[in-house]
Amino acid sequence: MIRSVLAVFAGIVVLTVTSFAIEAAADPLMMWMFPHALPNQAAMSQNVPAKLFMMLYTMICVAAGGYVTAWLARRSKVWHAVVMGVVEAALTVWVMVKFPAHAPLWSWILGIGLIVPAAWLGGVIRAKRTKLQPS
Repeated sequence: MIRSVLAVFAGIVVLTVTSFAIEAAADPLMMWMFPHALPNQAAMSQNVPAKLFMMLYTMICVAAGGYVTAWLARRSKVWHAVVMGVVEAALTVWVMVKFPAHAPLWSWILGIGLIVPAAWLGGVIRAKRTKLQPS
């Protein structure tokens, strides 16, 4: 039981750290590359291509979190990854309610809808890799 909780927690930590690290590098880079379209951080949150790019790398980070969760879980690896995705989706709903102006509604809804499938995919990738490895 404790290992399951720690696996889910570790997956959330991985997705959070990687997502914020990419964002810390990508946001200034995009504002530097596209100064007219993205003059400041507020413009980033309303720019559709920027939001889609952010959603792409965030979902890759969620899949990485699902992978780590499945890697650390002893059994039911994909199920643990899905639980991690559900927990992250719930946390994202909480953030959406607390900070609704941080992003457009479509972005919140799409992101929340993709979290569990992305976590599931990370878990499936890890489970398949585990089956392919010789014992």
